[in-house]
Amino acid sequence: MKLGLNLGYSGPNLVLPLEKIKRAERLGYDSVWTAEAYGSDAITPLAYIAAHTERIRLGTAVIQLAGRTPANAAMAFATLDQLAGGGRVICGVGVSGPQIVEGWYGQPWGRPYYRIKDYVSIMKKIWAREEPVTHEGREISLPFAGEGARGVGKPLKSILHMNPDIPVWLGTGMESTVRLTAEIADGWLPLGYVPESAHLYQRWIDEGLAKAGKTRSDFEAQAGTQMIVTKDSADAVRTALATLKPVTALYVGGMGHKNLNFHKEMMVRRGFSDAAERVQELYLAKRKDEAAAAVPDEFVDQGALVGPKARIVKRFRRWEDCGVTGLTISGDTEAIEFAAECARLNTEPAVA
Repeated sequence: MKLGLNLGYSGPNLVLPLEKIKRAERLGYDSVWTAEAYGSDAITPLAYIAAHTERIRLGTAVIQLAGRTPANAAMAFATLDQLAGGGRVICGVGVSGPQIVEGWYGQPWGRPYYRIKDYVSIMKKIWAREEPVTHEGREISLPFAGEGARGVGKPLKSILHMNPDIPVWLGTGMESTVRLTAEIADGWLPLGYVPESAHLYQRWIDEGLAKAGKTRSDFEAQAGTQMIVTKDSADAVRTALATLKPVTALYVGGMGHKNLNFHKEMMVRRGFSDAAERVQELYLAKRKDEAAAAVPDEFVDQGALVGPKARIVKRFRRWEDCGVTGLTISGDTEAIEFAAECARLNTEPAVA
């Protein structure tokens, strides 16, 4: 199974762990992934990383669709692709949520299904450079002819000769968008995917692939997990799981509107509906510590690789058998190195 290294987005300051990234590349990691919320962007750091690495793939998990027009996103990734030497870039795209789309970017939430479909189609047309780009979509059209248009928009073809094969991966989790992902994208960055819930998605993926005349070999899927290596004791495992709960509470309780929160819906879909309601209730009441404590150990454990090495190895095998082609790791240097061992990468021996 391929491995990725998760960097996420910044806190108050942007610090790229360059030595960890280089170490992951030497260990045989396939990819490194950035993200964006409403602080640091996801593309700029990859240009810096490209200059300090040689082969590791450079992906966004994800850029927010509302933050850029599809033409601007296509330009940015085509530029990054050439700076990185070609063939290393993965354009990971997601819709984010209505609070960020409308509150941060000042864009309408619209109809995400059709917005994704239009966005991907326009980017692929731009990269192909077969003709000046036109697109008549349900959400996005080129040239623009809506309210406020002067009516003089001109179809254009990129000056830069772009790589037509830049892969597009979509970050999705709902039935309609997962099916669409398999149909129109090259890969999938699933929301809340764990071995225990993998079966929920297989039919949707197969239906999307069949609609496009594709097979599983044409499609990558990369889940994500947090790895924490602990001592061999139940207390150590519980303590490590507890460190992951505040982030879960943030996303389930506060990352989205009370009535429209994809992370909460994912928790419900995985069989933790009562806990999801309680976590959100406590978090919105600003009782954040209690919200974190209300996250079940089992829920966190399903999505993480936590514990002594023997426990992690056993759990890792379940990830290998659950239908994904890759796994993105969040963790310290020890975790990054041990994940390479778990994946049996052809690597140099670990150094102290």
